[in-house]
Amino acid sequence: MSTKVSESTGYVPNIQMSAFGYVMAAIIAIVILPVLPIIVLAWIFWRAFVAGDEVESRYETWRTDPDRLRPSAPEPETDDDAEDD
Repeated sequence: MSTKVSESTGYVPNIQMSAFGYVMAAIIAIVILPVLPIIVLAWIFWRAFVAGDEVESRYETWRTDPDRLRPSAPEPETDDDAEDD
């Protein structure tokens, strides 16, 4: 028993798959949209009461950090150094 497989005719729109995709998108939208306000409220409460504050990297905190490596100023040339050149 052999099954005859036809040759490909190229790229053509697949109406069944497109329809299936649109139906699935509609079902997902119908399910998610009513739940969306609950998700938004839960996110707001999470951010307000549970989530910790993120430390922002700012210039002020960097500048006043006591552990920051501070480069030393170059030492001025003395007359003794100038005579050696």
